[in-house]
Amino acid sequence: MDERNRTAVTAHGIRMRLARPAVLAWLLFLLACAAAIGRASFTADLSAFLPRSPSAGQRVLVEQLRDGLVSRLILVAIDGGDAPTRAAVSRQLAATLRGDAQFASVGNGEALADARDPQFIFDHRYVLSPAVTPQRFSVEGLHQALGDSLDLLSSSAGLVTKTLLPRDPTGEVAALVGQLDSAAQPATRDGVWASRDGRRAVLVVQTVSAGSDTDAQARAIGAVRRAFDASVRTVPNAASCRLSMTGPGVFSVDARDAIKHDVERLSTLSVVLIVALLLTVYRSPATLALGLLPVLSGVAAGLAAVSGAFGTVHGLTLGFGTTLIGEAVDYSIYLFVQSAQADRAADAMRSWIAGYWPTIRLGVLTSACGFASMLFSGFPGLVQLGLYSIAGLTTAALVTRFVLPHLRGGGAAVRDVSRLGAALARAALAAPRLRGPLAVLVLAACAALALHRDRLWSRELAALSPVPAQSQALDARLRADVGAPDVRYLLVISAATAQAALEGAEKMAAQLQPLVDRGVLAGYESPARYLPSDATQRARIASLPPPGVLAARMREAVANQPIGVKPERFAPFITDVDAARRQPLLTRADLQGTSMALAVDALLTERAGRWTAMLPLRAPAAAQHAPDARAADGPSLDAAPVRAAVARAGVPDALFVDMKVEADRLYVNYVQEDIRLSVAGFAAIAVLLLIALRSPRRVARVLAPLVAAVLVVAAGFALAGVPLTILHLIGMLLIVAVGSNYALFFCHRAVATAEAGRISPHTLVSLLIANLATVAGFGLLALSRVPLLETFGLTVGPGAILALAFAAILAPPTARAAATHVDNRHGVSA
Repeated sequence: MDERNRTAVTAHGIRMRLARPAVLAWLLFLLACAAAIGRASFTADLSAFLPRSPSAGQRVLVEQLRDGLVSRLILVAIDGGDAPTRAAVSRQLAATLRGDAQFASVGNGEALADARDPQFIFDHRYVLSPAVTPQRFSVEGLHQALGDSLDLLSSSAGLVTKTLLPRDPTGEVAALVGQLDSAAQPATRDGVWASRDGRRAVLVVQTVSAGSDTDAQARAIGAVRRAFDASVRTVPNAASCRLSMTGPGVFSVDARDAIKHDVERLSTLSVVLIVALLLTVYRSPATLALGLLPVLSGVAAGLAAVSGAFGTVHGLTLGFGTTLIGEAVDYSIYLFVQSAQADRAADAMRSWIAGYWPTIRLGVLTSACGFASMLFSGFPGLVQLGLYSIAGLTTAALVTRFVLPHLRGGGAAVRDVSRLGAALARAALAAPRLRGPLAVLVLAACAALALHRDRLWSRELAALSPVPAQSQALDARLRADVGAPDVRYLLVISAATAQAALEGAEKMAAQLQPLVDRGVLAGYESPARYLPSDATQRARIASLPPPGVLAARMREAVANQPIGVKPERFAPFITDVDAARRQPLLTRADLQGTSMALAVDALLTERAGRWTAMLPLRAPAAAQHAPDARAADGPSLDAAPVRAAVARAGVPDALFVDMKVEADRLYVNYVQEDIRLSVAGFAAIAVLLLIALRSPRRVARVLAPLVAAVLVVAAGFALAGVPLTILHLIGMLLIVAVGSNYALFFCHRAVATAEAGRISPHTLVSLLIANLATVAGFGLLALSRVPLLETFGLTVGPGAILALAFAAILAPPTARAAATHVDNRHGVSA
């Protein structure tokens, strides 16, 4: 037959194979997956690993992490150069960012930043000041307030007081400015904020977008960098200045970029290693391509399933696709290598389906049972991982069973692996001699876990943080420099209307102020400080007497002052008070253009028809610097007086939240939940095996190497001083999922032949190659810079190797006898 005829026959054969129903169904399935993936969005928002049904305190925690005040802050540091140069760069940078609509505010210590604030405070001083009461405008109150203002004339604020005295003799402006500036302020060098040691200039930037909107945060961070570069080019001698940024938005963007970079890098490296490994076994690139089809199909199915169920695919789930390559490729390896031992190519597929597919199918089902426990987790991110794994592995196995046989044609192009198989058979025969050392190793692992049981599990949610320690240290330094709030302590008031929330905040403030006076609190914030409730505004306006009455009272108040002041001088005061009596009530729209608008928007929010007023509390300096201020076992602020104040206020739905304690409690609760789910998943695997194998003894032999591998890996982390997290738990589930295939091949072979129960050289070779592929897929994650991915690699890579080795060591006698039979058949002496 000439070349043209052979080509025609080959093309006809391919068309005939593609026309088979299973292949057509597979192609249609891939198209549907592609359509679902095309509509999906990808995120690195770690709130996916927070609970779906949080408590009231945890709900506050989740909302603050997603779009709270702190989530919008970017702390900017300018290092290098001298102080005047850093100050010039700071001013230029701030000026550029203030003209960018992406930023709600930019603070660097310049007075011009809040140029509208003083005039706004002056114009609305009588509805903003909590000192405005009927007593304040009595003769006695006016006399006292005027006396206090006259006393200020001899102080450093005397010039300002003298200017305002005719229009504000009661000192409302001075009181308000002091109240609004009560928070800790950064040090100032050359007119801009600086660090406490003076070696860097600092800025506080607040974005319009929430910190959880990583795309918007990335654009804002890019705008800061471009503005800095332009400032350095503009300011003389600024070439040595360096920019650094920190904050939740910066962390989110960095985590997303790191996950994306590592997924691309490690996926590429993993594919290269796996392809190189398979090419040493397969003699044909076509066979290699066919072997990767189940992998690609599994990845597509996993992403489509997650996209359809959640609409958003987390970056960690996408990174998990790297690991799926390592396990999903196992099925085609089993098919091609194990079927290569058939005497005739026509019998290869039939014998593999009859002899090996039941074992592989059982392994897939055990993996699915293990991952199914993750579907009941309270963490949406873990549910994504479980759904992805089940859909991906099941699809890969089904494609191997029903599609590859139609695409491969006759036989697979596989190299002769009989020598390697014979060597592995000798190793399998010798492996049971290590049962004694293995028993000692497992007992030592149990002892290590028992000794470290109190420190075995991490109790802090921060253990899941993808933020490197160096970045966390920089964040802590900059927050200390600028006095930026970490909003650890919050009073939260929920109400049906904005006015009810503001009224609740005012009642709460009345109970908090005594705690500030006693030093229990360093201070607090409240939206009602900047936007009093309508009821409070009406009460304050009602406290203002009519012009005639006020003029008479002022004459009496002035007459008794030790410093001679003529009553006529305060005519502007009488006029301003009369104007204030006729002013409309202050609204949120009136705050536009002031820094107070930002504060109200941050502290008074609406979600799902409910309004929430938040009052951040500041711990006193002594508590902040206490040795246990960062301890994981409790807050550094004495919560008892605060809770008592909340009870005295009598505000419905008021809640005191310690964010760190709440986060750690949340994490511990869900670690315990996932441990229970993992135990349930393991029990489901045991029940499945019992149904399939119909022998408790055989089930124990399958599970023993898996349990041993998990115990040894967990003990390794304990001895290394690495507390276990939920991610380690997932990794241990993966060890069970991967290792179950090995254990089943060693302990259960439903081969309908005269030599049932034997392990052939080709089977041993397929297990070794599958294990190496798994380690290439999972183990490479240990090289990731992202702690979340690194944890998977350090857990599953060693665990997969141990699972295979332990399965060989604990293989039942029938398998060992079969290994002897194989050795003799291939001329290998025992």
